[in-house]
Amino acid sequence: MHATLPLLQSSDFPAIRRQATATLQVNLGYRCNQSCVHCHVNAGPHRSEMMDAETMALIPRVLAARGIGMLDLTGGAPELHPGFRDLVQVVRALGVKVIDRCNLTILFEPGHEGLAEFLADNEVEVVASLPCYSVDNVDRQRGKGVFDKSIAGLQRLNALGYGREGSGRVLNLVYNPQGAVLPPPQPALEADYRRELGRHFGIVFNSLYALANMPIQRFGSMLISKGQFNGYIRLLKDAHRDANLAQVMCRSLISVDWQGRLHDCDFNQQLDLPLIDPARGEARHLRDLLHADVDGAPIRVGEHCYGCTAGHGSSCGGALGA
Repeated sequence: MHATLPLLQSSDFPAIRRQATATLQVNLGYRCNQSCVHCHVNAGPHRSEMMDAETMALIPRVLAARGIGMLDLTGGAPELHPGFRDLVQVVRALGVKVIDRCNLTILFEPGHEGLAEFLADNEVEVVASLPCYSVDNVDRQRGKGVFDKSIAGLQRLNALGYGREGSGRVLNLVYNPQGAVLPPPQPALEADYRRELGRHFGIVFNSLYALANMPIQRFGSMLISKGQFNGYIRLLKDAHRDANLAQVMCRSLISVDWQGRLHDCDFNQQLDLPLIDPARGEARHLRDLLHADVDGAPIRVGEHCYGCTAGHGSSCGGALGA
């Protein structure tokens, strides 16, 4: 694995600051039942990092203390954490909206029977990875047989009302490009997904999120191996739009790693660039949010940040300038 941080730290990306926090995004651990080429987390079946019970217990307390209305659960596969279901139920009882970033194949893993029904019963919004609507592209990026399982997962969620108008059960899909290119315009791509998934599999969904691949971790290392890293950075910088700076997710989202440390975004988390408390000179922790927010704090930026402002922009909620 090639190190990407030394290639990203020196940057002319514009200085930006945090606004009020609307979303707490928590990475419950890096273990996953898949190992995807584009994964910026470098997650996989052999990763053992997992949030402990003491840190997890802070999550609902922080949500209540800071009045945060959204909990965004990610991984790895967040559902692999043994405390996943208990956490969801406690947080939903607070009236907080929960997002599960689901790879779909987890619905068929042993020990996870009834997961789809659990998500539906608790009205958890599902954000599901499906990097393409063709079997060849998905299996090339995510592994043989993943496309068929993903389609079966979407059909199971649809049967429970997910993606259907008026059900209140939200199903959004995520697209990632196959290589060192920017995603196409999100509205046109969403129309293609609706047509192809509906025609061939009877699948419906609410929205499609088009995300740019970040030049870090597994994807960044692949770019270095292929001699494409510098070219991809140039592509991102040449496509930068200042208008996207007002909407980048790091201004209203706090990313929490499996150890409870705070970061401006999930990408900074993977680069080990935590939010620093200037008084202590060390990383801020989830417990710090019980007593004070981080509104107005400067955001740690680097060359990878151009991945969020290039073209139509990119965030965990899809394109910014769609």
